[in-house]
Amino acid sequence: MPGLGLGHDSPSSYHLNDAKGTNGTNGSSGTNGHSTKGRVNPHSSNIEDLPKVRSLPNTASVEEVVEALKETGGVVIRNAVSHEDVDVIERDLRPFLSKDTPWEGDFFPKETRRCYALMGNSPTCAEKVVMNPLYQATCEAFLTTKNWFWSGHKKTYATSKPQIMNSVCFSIGPGAHKQPMHRDDWAYHVVAAKAEKYPDDLQRDTGIGFFVAGKDATKANGATRFIPGSHLWEHSREPDDDLVSYAELKKGDAFMMFASCYHGGGANTTTDQERLLFSCFMTRGWLRQEENHYLAIDRETMKKLPKKTQHVAGYALSEPFLGWVESTDPMCVLDPEVKGNSDMVRTEEANTAVS
Repeated sequence: MPGLGLGHDSPSSYHLNDAKGTNGTNGSSGTNGHSTKGRVNPHSSNIEDLPKVRSLPNTASVEEVVEALKETGGVVIRNAVSHEDVDVIERDLRPFLSKDTPWEGDFFPKETRRCYALMGNSPTCAEKVVMNPLYQATCEAFLTTKNWFWSGHKKTYATSKPQIMNSVCFSIGPGAHKQPMHRDDWAYHVVAAKAEKYPDDLQRDTGIGFFVAGKDATKANGATRFIPGSHLWEHSREPDDDLVSYAELKKGDAFMMFASCYHGGGANTTTDQERLLFSCFMTRGWLRQEENHYLAIDRETMKKLPKKTQHVAGYALSEPFLGWVESTDPMCVLDPEVKGNSDMVRTEEANTAVS
């Protein structure tokens, strides 16, 4: 099982050692009492010592994005979506934003408006944001789970691929206060232990977000606040507002981020600027969707989307056989050509033919 903190099997997942300070360091000497001078320390209490967020072009390789996320927890992708596509997405979603009402409570400021189920409400958003090739390839690298199991005396193999976690458009208006810093993996009750570096097998996180700027996002108008390196922190460490960086983006740029990172919307201190953001998260195929896409998007709308998009929306088996309908791949409810009444697991021999 991936070391995701879901099993609550490590005492360090619950509480810090009483001898340590609230930030998980032994005084000013750094992690585990060793000096951090001369090297990046993701557990530092000084913003100057935290890893710097990289900015990569939209032509960057998956390997470059993976390395940037491992180190910092977030990365900017320049020109991720064209201005023309961003304008189409805004036109698609603006009517839904205008119908939203102020949030009751502290988590969202009253000046924020939201629109959900973006895959169904904007085909262009589904194609250009959720299904962005670089984003999807990165999610495949971090969120795919592979295992084998005994079925009698046969080994069976299973690959669970990522699926959608949520999709939300945020419009933050002038006067909005900053959002509380939080981790989006709290939806999965993740209780993480501190890590000195990201594991080589990439099996630590439950989700990855992709935030595309519909308009320029600045510190002044509410750009996402983010703590670099916080994806490696332990569960009990509180967020520190003095350590935040701002994901300032030009229109069409994107910010990719682990769900384990502390983040939150910034305050919009302007008098006439809207911060418009098209966001989504992907999660593991064997976890429940945060936003229930089976109910949020009606079946006739889902049928109009490309097959790969349908799979990402949850209409696919999480191998070996999670999510079936009448013991059949759930695609059977969208495509009558999908037939059932056959084994859903792959044997060792069949697995060798899978690329």
